[in-house]
Amino acid sequence: MTRTLEIELGSSIRTAVIRELDPLAADALCLGMRRHNEHADVPALVTAVRGLVPSLDEVAGYSVEACVAAMRDLGMFLGSIKRHGPEPVPLVPEVLPVLLELGRRTDMVPRDTVHHYTTWNPTGGRQRMYTGDIQEAYLQESVRMVFPHLREGLELAERLSDSDVADPKFAVLTDELTAHVETMVSSIDMVVANVSPEFFARDLRAYFEEITVGGRVLLGPAAAQVPLWLIDQAIWAADNSEPEYEEFLRDSVPYSLPRWRELYDNWTGIPSVVTRLVEAYGDDPDGAERRMPGLRPSAEALARLLRVIIVFRGRHLGIARKAYDADLRLYPVGSGGASVDLLRQIVDLTRATAQLTRRPAPSAAARAERRPA
Repeated sequence: MTRTLEIELGSSIRTAVIRELDPLAADALCLGMRRHNEHADVPALVTAVRGLVPSLDEVAGYSVEACVAAMRDLGMFLGSIKRHGPEPVPLVPEVLPVLLELGRRTDMVPRDTVHHYTTWNPTGGRQRMYTGDIQEAYLQESVRMVFPHLREGLELAERLSDSDVADPKFAVLTDELTAHVETMVSSIDMVVANVSPEFFARDLRAYFEEITVGGRVLLGPAAAQVPLWLIDQAIWAADNSEPEYEEFLRDSVPYSLPRWRELYDNWTGIPSVVTRLVEAYGDDPDGAERRMPGLRPSAEALARLLRVIIVFRGRHLGIARKAYDADLRLYPVGSGGASVDLLRQIVDLTRATAQLTRRPAPSAAARAERRPA
């Protein structure tokens, strides 16, 4: 698959097209899915899936956008079946080759992801929901609202990754990135205000369980698939992380859009933006700033960006602590595989990285060099 495919799927125009599509004629069945879930009616859910599964010949006639919409609707039913106990694919074995083909056509994993559940989900009366509860709608919207900004932010992060940290434009680009990341704070505030930890932990979390597709265990739609972690990778995590977070990133990458997987590969194994800033300052901060006047504005802009990320991660950690409290939770970890302890570690890592953007103190050797004879 090509980068052009991802740009089409990730763009606002293609997203709008996908939302309108209903290649499986699933609108009415998706509304009925809420009732079946309320009554834990697995036979009705299985019957619905069997009525939806297209033939491979039909899939061959789909556009890429229609393939995305088909995966969205099949995935909602498969997640619903798993929520009530059984592995779904063995109950509807004819869906397996279709899932594999839809994954191949879209260059994504062969099941639904957070993109399908939020960004590519219709709004209004056709919105696909597991429960129909207004809290679920708020949760979907909180994710939907950030994806266009993250998409723009990731392209800015690529420019920063290729830019001289002392270039006057560097601080401008960083502030633009910060403005996009700030929407994640607004998003988490929406969740805090409208989605109770009890609803998520007791009612919704179970719909995001992993399922097995062709011998491969695949995670369900998860907030962890929202790629703030990819901005981390560019800005600091490529070389300032810890093994547990690195493993989490590797596990999250397959659920991303193809373009984002490409960015992850590009940013892994090269110095992060923060590391390049520290190296530019070296052992003589005063001299570095005299030689490179753009250095201090760049450091200050990176500090502003990291402060916003810390605010988001701190609020996310607060929600996770409540939803995964031992007295409330049904599952020990999030649907993306992250534990509360890992979320806490990521907050600590981000704070430690923010300290690196402070103007470094000169080394003893540098102070000695500047001392009058």
